[in-house]
Amino acid sequence: MLIALYNRTFDEQDIPFLQHTLQLLEANKLQVVYYKQFYERLSQHIPLPASPRLFTGKKDLPPGTDMLISLGGDGTMLDAVCFVGNSQIPLIGVNLGRLGFLAAIPEEDVEAAILSLVRGSYTLEKRTLLHLDSSVPLFDGSPFALNEFSIHRQDTSSMIKIHTYLNGEFLNTYWADGLIVATPTGSTGYSLSCGGPVVFPQTSSFVITPVAPHNLNTRPIVVPDDNVISFEIEGRTEQFMCTLDSRTEIIKSNVQLAVKKEHFTVSLVRPDEHNFLKTIRQKLYWGMDRRN
Repeated sequence: MLIALYNRTFDEQDIPFLQHTLQLLEANKLQVVYYKQFYERLSQHIPLPASPRLFTGKKDLPPGTDMLISLGGDGTMLDAVCFVGNSQIPLIGVNLGRLGFLAAIPEEDVEAAILSLVRGSYTLEKRTLLHLDSSVPLFDGSPFALNEFSIHRQDTSSMIKIHTYLNGEFLNTYWADGLIVATPTGSTGYSLSCGGPVVFPQTSSFVITPVAPHNLNTRPIVVPDDNVISFEIEGRTEQFMCTLDSRTEIIKSNVQLAVKKEHFTVSLVRPDEHNFLKTIRQKLYWGMDRRN
């Protein structure tokens, strides 16, 4: 089995864990291909193979890669989605960050997770992606997102008006700091922090959530994911921010934008002892008394 390892940053305190993870992969006879920058940083701290297999992005991820392990937080996992694209290489996230909805494997469970990979005792969950159509090229040939698409006012400018349409039919004009369109996977991310609902990953829907809306009766809305959602933007400035997950582009108001369901999915690895309900109970502290 060929395993790709991706990490974008780590702290000194993470080094013993990373070394332990590599030892577990070697002990289970799993071949490793390293993200080049990760290899160069880590080799300064621990001994690594002198002639490793390396990759720098989706174009040189080796054919036959069976899985990509993301070592970091949810942001690292979202980066990894761009590497695998439509290759159908499954992703598994080991959490070195804080909350970790996507990178749901805690450090103490990494040995059990690797054994699950070796034994094949895991489930592949196919997750919906968003696709962005725009009148100008954006996001370097990867116009898709696992969590969300958003439009924002730039810097300290005043609120903006976002005229929003479903399949060409007018939905609403949002007077707000911005607007989020989230997938079910992304419903536990930025959308949730702006008052959006938690949506099960298997739900065929998108969540449209305004960011700090001027009208207090404006609420998040759940729409079927077979809709094409398009936008016209107005504001006192000519430039706005447009994001796909953690990637950002600055656009002008005359750029035409529309989001829809991507034609391919991404597969997340779920060891048999992990599931969505367990994750949200743990991460959102449901049923736990946190007053002490």
